[in-house]
Amino acid sequence: QVQLVESGGGLVQPGGSLRLSCAASGFTFSMYAMRWHRQAPGKERELVASIGNVAAFTNYADSVKGRFTISRDNAKNTVYLQMNKLKPDDTAVYYCNAYRVSGGDFWGQGIQVTVSS
Repeated sequence: QVQLVESGGGLVQPGGSLRLSCAASGFTFSMYAMRWHRQAPGKERELVASIGNVAAFTNYADSVKGRFTISRDNAKNTVYLQMNKLKPDDTAVYYCNAYRVSGGDFWGQGIQVTVSS
């Protein structure tokens, strides 16, 4: 059974930091690229960050470049999103996503991140 379980969300003040984790099981994690998406109320889902299956590449949305860092630990079947200098506009539900071009597209249930004073 495929599972992606996000953790580490919550409430943080503007300028603060959070680290999201996504623990994967039920598939060969090292064969999948990983993504973090987010969706704010009333807005479309946005791709925030991507990382290759062996971390050979990373990519970021312009809105988070220089503030967020995606990383992965294939030994722990976990992907991370380090979020620094958080802004109120970063408030959203964050989703972990595993995918590969040859087939396979799995999603976590999402976790709330709220940036507010």
